[in-house]
Amino acid sequence: MRPKELLKLTGIPVVIASLCCLSPVVVVVFGLGSVSFAASLADTLYGEYKWVFRAVGLVLLLAALIVYLRRKKICTLSDVQKHRREVLNTVLVALFAGIAGYVFFLYVVVHYIGVWLHIW
Repeated sequence: MRPKELLKLTGIPVVIASLCCLSPVVVVVFGLGSVSFAASLADTLYGEYKWVFRAVGLVLLLAALIVYLRRKKICTLSDVQKHRREVLNTVLVALFAGIAGYVFFLYVVVHYIGVWLHIW
């Protein structure tokens, strides 16, 4: 799997899983609310609903994997058995890349943007 394919596969699920902390940044950047509103929104979304965002991101990653494998002509369970190593490697690489992308995007990129905007 090439890096471009991997980014296309994991990009949207990582952003969706990070919306608990990305939403307050978007609110401040586009002027839709004040910094104090964004800080309280971040506390609420990250404190109470972070597992919901993570679960939705994981479901979207699994859906993206299914679509990716179907485009590779692996549609039935017998095809999955025939291409077992390819499917397993694809799933493991995508899962690892999704987790690494989530950690980097949320705890590095979004965090430092939030610090720069004085949200947290």
